[in-house]
Amino acid sequence: MNSEKDDRRSAGELEAAVMAALWAADAPLTPARVQAELASDLARTTVTTILSRLYEKGTLERQRQGRGYAYHPVQDPQGLTALRMHGELDRDSDRETVLARFVAQLDPDDEQVLRRLLEEGP
Repeated sequence: MNSEKDDRRSAGELEAAVMAALWAADAPLTPARVQAELASDLARTTVTTILSRLYEKGTLERQRQGRGYAYHPVQDPQGLTALRMHGELDRDSDRETVLARFVAQLDPDDEQVLRRLLEEGP
């Protein structure tokens, strides 16, 4: 037996879908345009709520367009991942231990990439 709640997507899934639509766009999108890009049955109010939450998290920027806003990502997907990694690192006061455990858990290929990047510098 499927209930309506079972058919709902998680907030994380919805945020990911919205971000994918924004990254694919060549210009900032309004909630109505995001809703159209998602080609789903989501209400525009739901899309607007997701966009507002992503804006409050610092994931999106917005600009006034008519009576509402148009949104665009602050980073590409890889840049956003890097920002999240920095955020996690900043949450702990013992950065050295966090970094040591992160490096210890890398697979050998990722460790080699990290070593190369650190040697090359920015």
